[in-house]
Amino acid sequence: MTVETLLPVAVMGCSGRMGQMLVRAVQENEGVKLCGVTERPGHPWIGQDYGTATGGAPVGVTVTDDPLPVFAEARAVLDFTSPEATVAHSVLAAQARLVHVIGTTGLAAEHLEKIAAAARHATVVRAGNMSLGVNLLTVLTRKVAAALDTDFDIEIVEMHHHHKVDAPSGTALMLGEAAAAGRGVHLDEVADRGRDGITGARETGHIGFAALRGGDVVGEHEVIFAGAGERLVLKHIASDRMLFARGALKAAIWGQGKKPGEYTMLDVLGLE
Repeated sequence: MTVETLLPVAVMGCSGRMGQMLVRAVQENEGVKLCGVTERPGHPWIGQDYGTATGGAPVGVTVTDDPLPVFAEARAVLDFTSPEATVAHSVLAAQARLVHVIGTTGLAAEHLEKIAAAARHATVVRAGNMSLGVNLLTVLTRKVAAALDTDFDIEIVEMHHHHKVDAPSGTALMLGEAAAAGRGVHLDEVADRGRDGITGARETGHIGFAALRGGDVVGEHEVIFAGAGERLVLKHIASDRMLFARGALKAAIWGQGKKPGEYTMLDVLGLE
């Protein structure tokens, strides 16, 4: 395979833990090439070769704070940044008609509306988690929730490293959406996302969330179905962020040639 036939992929937010993992995933895949990387304005890496900035050998890709020329060169963009940055990137993705893979968490309704508008022109793959295991867990959660009635309370517990800034995690919310779908309800109407003080008895049919933070935990998620005299627990443990990066790159490759629209990792993995 020649350099000219390699799929050009860009990484947004290249200095973060996930950003560096995404770059590494691209570099390790023989069918793609790294065509650009970005960081926020004012970041000390701006203007440096990415390899040099990370303490290694030059790789021939300069870190920039201007995503426009990067999108012009790319056919796919991997984006695990911030909600505001991701929305701005979605506009560029729509203009460039490329594949926009979004792993950003903490997206609010107004962000999702703008991304949906961009998806009329771009192929968007968005997921709270890019791993095969978590997406299988999502399918199982939906099926179990559909099989068990509201005599079983649903609680979702997640734990991440102490640097994580949003809670509940995107994966926890994804699991909550799956549980709600299995029950035939909307998550916004049944979610309990914080309990403190005298809260009263638990509401029947609600879906509870608990977020734990500490150490360097990559990601742990449990979905608990608690009934009278028994509990069913579905659990996923991630020990290496590279699995998320490989999943994102798989989505970028899968999205080539797909019609504009919003897709999930269930589509990518053939689990939908």
